[in-house]
Amino acid sequence: MSKSGRITIDDLASIKTRKELSKLIKDKNIDDEKLNKELVYNRELRSLQVELVKLQRWISETNKRVAVIFEGRDAAGKGGNIRRFMEHLNPRASRLVALNKPTQNEKGQWYFQRYIKELPNPGEIVFFDRSWYNRAVVEPAMGFCNNDQYKDFLVQVPEFEHMLYEDGIVIIKFWLSISKDEQLRRFESRMKNPLKRWKFSPVDKKGQELWDVYTYYKDEMFTKTHTSYSPWMVVKTNDKNTARLECIRYVLSKFDYPGKEEAATSISPDPNIVMRYFRSVQQMD
Repeated sequence: MSKSGRITIDDLASIKTRKELSKLIKDKNIDDEKLNKELVYNRELRSLQVELVKLQRWISETNKRVAVIFEGRDAAGKGGNIRRFMEHLNPRASRLVALNKPTQNEKGQWYFQRYIKELPNPGEIVFFDRSWYNRAVVEPAMGFCNNDQYKDFLVQVPEFEHMLYEDGIVIIKFWLSISKDEQLRRFESRMKNPLKRWKFSPVDKKGQELWDVYTYYKDEMFTKTHTSYSPWMVVKTNDKNTARLECIRYVLSKFDYPGKEEAATSISPDPNIVMRYFRSVQQMD
């Protein structure tokens, strides 16, 4: 048997015992510790996705409106996180919102206007891959808005979110925190992979150059827009799989849906990974 480093479906078809599986792993020269970690991740993910299906059913039946916002630096893992959330959800009651840059007409509108029409309908859960918080970090850091627009946003956003809260919309805000070295590693990985190269843009490259500027605006955002009714949850880890599992756990932990107590895995997030921003004494980013 060749040492290809990969196990194929044909390989697995011939396996009947744990001993044979162990021999296959050895013959393929595969890191069994890494493999075991991946198997544990996939098992945990599946159990948590079962809970997400239960949660979605309850949201639909009770006409709840839920918005989950993913923010973070470029390559922080926003899209991958959302894909794991939505993988087995009913598309009729869940949506992804990832808006392009505003049109000329939208630039002349109230800043929040184009986001309002994307808010969840009764019985729906909506995932935002970036949100109105573009104006809090990316736009001022890159010079895409002026100082008056930036200041107006910081004054208006707590009031905007309070109106949504008062109207019954549940807003969950995640900031995916990764280190500068990890961001660079992910950028380089994208450039080497022809299937992911489209993700890399000149704005991404600027993110490394303007790291400290992004940090300043990120800290200002937390200070001005973290509230009791709409807190910022910082997800502090360089490990993509860990971030995905802990984000799902946090969302599940916020609702009392039927069958929650029967979950096959823990749905309590690790407080050392998912935390309110002010609990994070030492920032990764």
